[in-house]
Amino acid sequence: AACSLPLLAAEPPSRNCSEVRRLYVAKGFGQGDAPSHEINGDHLKVCPQGYTCCSQEMEEKYSQQSKHDFRIAVVELSNHLQTTFSSRYKKFDEFFKELLENAEKSLNDMFLRTYGRLYMQNSELFKDLFIELKRYYVGGNVNLEEMLNDFWARLLERMFRLVNPQYHFTDEYLECVSKYTEQLKPFGDVPRKLKLQVTRAFVAARTFAQGLAVARDVVTKVSAVNPTPQGERALLKMMYCPYCRGLVTVRPCYNYCFNVMRGCLANQGDLDTEWNNFIDSMLMVAERLEGPFNIESVMDPIDVKISDAIMNMQENSLQVSQKVFQGCGQPKTLTQGRAARSVSESGFNSRFRPYNPEERPTTAAGTSLDRLVTDVKEKLKQAKKFWSSLPGNICNDEKMAAGRVIEDECWNGSAKSRYVFAVTGNGLANQVNNPEVEVDITKPDIVIRQQIMALRVMTNKMKNAYNGNDVDFLDISDESSGEGSGSGCEFQQCSPEFEFNVTEVTGKTNKMDKNTNTSAAASIGLSQAALFFSIFFLAMQRQWR
Repeated sequence: AACSLPLLAAEPPSRNCSEVRRLYVAKGFGQGDAPSHEINGDHLKVCPQGYTCCSQEMEEKYSQQSKHDFRIAVVELSNHLQTTFSSRYKKFDEFFKELLENAEKSLNDMFLRTYGRLYMQNSELFKDLFIELKRYYVGGNVNLEEMLNDFWARLLERMFRLVNPQYHFTDEYLECVSKYTEQLKPFGDVPRKLKLQVTRAFVAARTFAQGLAVARDVVTKVSAVNPTPQGERALLKMMYCPYCRGLVTVRPCYNYCFNVMRGCLANQGDLDTEWNNFIDSMLMVAERLEGPFNIESVMDPIDVKISDAIMNMQENSLQVSQKVFQGCGQPKTLTQGRAARSVSESGFNSRFRPYNPEERPTTAAGTSLDRLVTDVKEKLKQAKKFWSSLPGNICNDEKMAAGRVIEDECWNGSAKSRYVFAVTGNGLANQVNNPEVEVDITKPDIVIRQQIMALRVMTNKMKNAYNGNDVDFLDISDESSGEGSGSGCEFQQCSPEFEFNVTEVTGKTNKMDKNTNTSAAASIGLSQAALFFSIFFLAMQRQWR
């Protein structure tokens, strides 16, 4: 007995593993896997060997649990960002679509009250205009310049018939008339200015909404992390190996956690540069939406602008007709009976009720573009550097709490002690010397590379939209600047003449009133219907003003 005393004294005291066992069972694992006291740890493959509270089954299940915890941590931090972009995209998309619906309804109501049956007979022309605008916004292959040019050419054909009801026009003759749209400018400068406004506003609106959708999708795909086997070992060692030593309340050292997370999120770190460039380009386009490319200020008064163009046509109908007759030839005069019937059919509804501008919808989707842009700009600024900040945010998370531990009382991967290694840089290439995670820097993650490319493409499209240039969403793999409608302006050097709005229309009132006598005198030779048409429009304009 006396000889055996030194041997008994050499055996370390058996540590109670009841708390480790309780927490293990609380995770949903079987109690039978967990020993009640320390056992020999030669069976452990990742955690430090020696006396341990973990069986082989516990280490294996903790390995799966650490991978699950890591995924949840990334998803939870990314989920807020994903939800932000998803909800803002939905709100912007809803706003833009409702704005178009309101503008179409406003024009339809206004023209129906003003022109009555005459508008109903030609309403498909305006309906087609809004169909094409909606189709463009949702990503249709629509060239805005060509579409708007076609609209004005068709409107000229209809108007030319109305101001010359005593003549018979064949389809070939009207086709000849439409060729003079650009040369004669029968609608004044309205088509040119409206084309610039519509093109720039729709390009910016569509691109911005698409950018929100791309950001949403990138966050969704990149946040679905799948750690490598080497990453799984590092996660287990950091998160649950201290449990095996009975250190259930000890948190990882902050720099230790940082290295593990940067190793496991090496590919996500490479996303940061393109992500920040993308966010900056979104903020640039947001500024355009608040200023010269504001689609709300373009679409809200579009009915007044088109009506103003019709007024210009009426004022210049005699000169336009004479020049068309010179270029296309003198049309045939209708017989007296048919001419009288044509005059009767071209008249306006005399029961005219002035349009009240206060009836115009002032908002779409319960908000305004300015409020939407102000909100999303703040969210975009908060989203910058998200991916490079992700490792630190996970380590500072309440569950990890690595940022709140005392330096000498934290888990360093093998014991409760100081962590001596420096923190590695962000991104895949910097992990070559990561002391905690073995990372193959020659094999970048394919999904991440695809998202980097998607961001790069979208950034280029944003820059084009910022300059007012049309972009194509049909081929997202194409990094070209895009071709199509839109003649933009470089950065802040937009000419003030492009800022065409309702006040400019109102500014023409005095000039038009002064020209009333001149226009009337020049119109004596017109038919009775054309004269009534002109007088009616001038009277209508005064009532509007």
